Amino acid sequence: MGIRHYNPTSAGRRQGSVSDFADLTDPKKKPEKSLLLPHPKKGGRNNHGIVCTRFRGGGHKRMYRKIDFKRAKYDVWATVVSIEYDPNRSARIALLQYEDGVKTYILAPEGLKAGDKVISSDTAEPRVGNCLPLRKIPLGMTVHNLEMQPGRGGQLCRSAGTRATLTAREGRWAQITLPSGEVRRVSSECRATIGAIGNADHMNVSLGKAGRKRWLGRKPHNRGTSMNPVSHPMGGGEGRTAGGRHPCSPTGVLAKGGKTRNKRKPSNSAIIRRRRPGPHFATK
Repeated sequence: MGIRHYNPTSAGRRQGSVSDFADLTDPKKKPEKSLLLPHPKKGGRNNHGIVCTRFRGGGHKRMYRKIDFKRAKYDVWATVVSIEYDPNRSARIALLQYEDGVKTYILAPEGLKAGDKVISSDTAEPRVGNCLPLRKIPLGMTVHNLEMQPGRGGQLCRSAGTRATLTAREGRWAQITLPSGEVRRVSSECRATIGAIGNADHMNVSLGKAGRKRWLGRKPHNRGTSMNPVSHPMGGGEGRTAGGRHPCSPTGVLAKGGKTRNKRKPSNSAIIRRRRPGPHFATK
């Protein structure tokens, strides 16, 4: 697993880089056909055809890989058939084949390779790829694909290179430190997979040119100050204007420093220490 840099045969090649895909078992292997689903594009629109997310559309055609986030097949050993590429996420995925012949995809943790055996069980050894409830995982262990509610399936730490740390346990609650620095408590019955997500070099890949962003389904992002007054609150004016108000969205929602979390959200009580705010947060 690493980054490949090409010779600067063009301006895009000069600045761009790609993953070397060395962690894949066979880069030319086709995905498991029984685990594929159509993945139609939305273009940022909701079911009424209204654009809810701007600057989305186009992109390469994809098929969705069904990922087993729940690891619900208990006490059955599975063999890792291959580590594969998934165009829908930054992490790699691992194809498992259970002893009864069933095949599933899971998120591939760092260090997992073809031929390894994994299991989801309350009595499993805390080894990379095994899935256990938090009450059975030793303190200080690194985990990923962590549930927020028992039986709901993994929701936390699912992207490339992410991990959470089990720091404490008291009664029926476990304390987790997330990659953002947030400390949160979840039920000890929630399940998690041992290890950190692989493909940690994903964050170091440079796209190099605008076309690669279009392949991902991202369209050019227009500044509000470059628009007309009817299109954006910050538009209009003679020449280039320097705002006159704080940066905001087309609907007037502040873009920097504003808190977006609902103050009455029930799960607020589960947050022990909030993550560190971003660089635009106003301290005064």
